[in-house]
Amino acid sequence: MDICEIILDQHHQQRRLFAALEEFPRDDLDGLAAIWRQLETLLELHAEAEERYYYPELVKIGTGAADAESNVEQIGDALKDHNELRDAIGRVREAPTGSEAWWTAVIDANTTNSDHMAEEERQDLADFRQQASLELRHELAVRFLKHVAQHQGERVTAENVDPEDYIDDAAMSPRSDAELAASDKKAEQTPMRSSDDPDPSIKASDA
Repeated sequence: MDICEIILDQHHQQRRLFAALEEFPRDDLDGLAAIWRQLETLLELHAEAEERYYYPELVKIGTGAADAESNVEQIGDALKDHNELRDAIGRVREAPTGSEAWWTAVIDANTTNSDHMAEEERQDLADFRQQASLELRHELAVRFLKHVAQHQGERVTAENVDPEDYIDDAAMSPRSDAELAASDKKAEQTPMRSSDDPDPSIKASDA
């Protein structure tokens, strides 16, 4: 498993559900409400899981990819997008299903999320593929999927985050369990060097 592929798969699910809403009969309010509940849960859990497992690792190892000015800039933009998406979701919840206010909020959520996914795929995910080990990508995928599965039936009410505080806290925090687990696996797979083997750190010219 790969956290980058898991995130991409969920992006595709989000796009399909927004498309389903747009094509669904406008007078079937029960159907619209049901599809939105499914989509809302996916959006909220996806953002929460990214902030819990994925972005803390990107803070530590990212360098900025594609058109991102820096790692801080690309992560800060992503977190601001999450906040704007949560705000739009809140407006959907407050409006009667199928009303003009409801559709306006749904479209706002779709626009914000579409822009966010495109930028994340172009910048953050590309950066993570370049910097993260396969072991770390696997460990994060396991934790991400477990969290989403455990909370699938719940309504997530995550609060907005301050991007600067989030990035500072993640940068100062110790290495995560996922990163340590990936490092341990890599160490286990590295053959032990016997005392008779030359130290690879010593150049032949230094011997």
